[in-house]
Amino acid sequence: MSQSSVEPVVPSGIHHLRLTVTDIARSKAFYTTLLGREPVIDFSDEFGQPGVSEDRTKFYGGVVFSFGDQVLGLRPVAEPGDRFASTRVGLDHLGLLVDTRAELDQAAERLKEDGVTHGEIQDIGSMVILSLQDPDDINLELCCPQG
Repeated sequence: MSQSSVEPVVPSGIHHLRLTVTDIARSKAFYTTLLGREPVIDFSDEFGQPGVSEDRTKFYGGVVFSFGDQVLGLRPVAEPGDRFASTRVGLDHLGLLVDTRAELDQAAERLKEDGVTHGEIQDIGSMVILSLQDPDDINLELCCPQG
């Protein structure tokens, strides 16, 4: 980038992230269970109707989950056979923050009960993480601060 006399943009945080998924019903069910909450915006029942997948006002037939000031959206436009790969340009993984190790342990137990394959809880220094994949193989980590 070139030098500029205009001050750089300094974001105060990340507002939202939208994941592209192959099956909106399957992904909506997975994230509703994982996050323990219903979407705050849901146009998934309209996906497949003419024009909805191109309609920004209908969130392209997707859903949106809210966590205070942060938003996670799901957009159903990927080809059915397409799969996520952390080695391609784009997203490597999505880390979701929980407050305590007890919440992380509880999440691991719930995932096990729900039949969701996941890794072991790992201490990586300043964080403790639990890794898993969503239905499109998008890498997810549930994270909590150490201590």
